[in-house]
Amino acid sequence: MTQLIFIYNADSGGLNALFDIAHKVISPETYRCNLCMLTHGLSRERTAWKTFRESSTTPLTFLHRDEFEECYSPLTSYPVVLLEKNKQQTALMTTEALNALSTVDQLIETLLQKMRDI
Repeated sequence: MTQLIFIYNADSGGLNALFDIAHKVISPETYRCNLCMLTHGLSRERTAWKTFRESSTTPLTFLHRDEFEECYSPLTSYPVVLLEKNKQQTALMTTEALNALSTVDQLIETLLQKMRDI
């Protein structure tokens, strides 16, 4: 089975979500997870992202950093998008690639291009 695993540079849980929202409001330029900034507004998922996610024919899994590290070996940097194929994981989009994007539309277009190649 082939799937994409999106790993946010944030930890799970309600309190962490509140801290993340506050950080996005107070100091968005220092927020550590560009994947979250691209896919979510302050309190909910961006419409374009939700549409992409719901229409994807490739299975998508979304994990916070702590959730990922409960099941897998820690990575050197987050956020990241992994391609998992035959239980082998490779980076589809590195932290640097994700941080270079400024809009959800750029993220979606990049993912669509990469998904055509898998």
